[in-house]
Amino acid sequence: MTAPAVPIRRARLLLIVGALLLTLVSNPPVPAAASTVPPAAEANGRASSRGAEVVAITQVADRQVDLSVRSPALGGRTVKVRLLTPDGWDPTDRNQHWPTLWLLHGCCGDYTSWTGQTDVARTESLRDVLVVMPEAGWNGWYSDWWNYGQAGAPAWETFHTKELRLLLEHGWGASGNRVVAGLSMGGQGALLYAARHPGMFKAAAAYSGSVHPLLNDESVNRIMGFFAGQGNDPLRVWGDPVAQREVWEAHDPFHLARRLTSIPVYLSCGDGTTGPLDPPGGTSDLEADFNRQNHALASELERRGAHHLVTHFYGPGTHGWAYWQRELHSSLPMLLHALRAGR
Repeated sequence: MTAPAVPIRRARLLLIVGALLLTLVSNPPVPAAASTVPPAAEANGRASSRGAEVVAITQVADRQVDLSVRSPALGGRTVKVRLLTPDGWDPTDRNQHWPTLWLLHGCCGDYTSWTGQTDVARTESLRDVLVVMPEAGWNGWYSDWWNYGQAGAPAWETFHTKELRLLLEHGWGASGNRVVAGLSMGGQGALLYAARHPGMFKAAAAYSGSVHPLLNDESVNRIMGFFAGQGNDPLRVWGDPVAQREVWEAHDPFHLARRLTSIPVYLSCGDGTTGPLDPPGGTSDLEADFNRQNHALASELERRGAHHLVTHFYGPGTHGWAYWQRELHSSLPMLLHALRAGR
């Protein structure tokens, strides 16, 4: 690749994004999944079946485009989705259908986490893949919240698996050939989406994921603490872990293990002690808890006859980005192989 190719690609992307912005301003396209938010949906926070719409487009770097998406499933909120685009990507070309990697962020992060904390944007093996990094809330937990049995916003699962999926396929060059990966809360989300939506993802990877929150009281109390973050009522998410046990099990990858045996699954985690990528003396009770959860899930998958399970339980290591970047690279061969096989 010669040096002049970089500004040429950037200029081409600027022209594409500029054309799309002009189109949005002058005559907004309405793909099959797009609509405005009905007033009733805004009033009561329930998801509209009419879908979501892109209301703004921003190029933030070479091959990186942010979509601002207004979502009925989120009660009419507008949230961002970052796209890392493949070489030759042109969303105005309706004949393009790119294989897609969804990268899910963890609790307390956002849609910028993967590009801000890792080298994903410089990974050569992803130059022919559309990488989707959606906002999922500070502590949204990739779930349609229970809300005391009333459902309604925020419905993150509906936003991602229905609204956003349709938008990307109908207007942004995504194909139906997808894999998913995530860290921590996003690791749980990756396995939840793969299990709860059979066929949507060809493979799934979870790095330091919360993959069995019902393992024991410590695990339950820890995730309830996350649910309560930013002053939230923790019972809104999945309800009470005893009274709403079925809701909790429906969002616990361990209890959905039978639905994960037919696809490649990658699980990795440290044990919470000081590892080679940590400062001296660094430890993590959170990683130790998730390590026990991951071992439990791996054993359950093996018991159920999973034929495509890859585990990397690397011992010393805490809950940090240096490990998640390494694990992304370690799992990419499996994820990309699944995409190639799905073409």
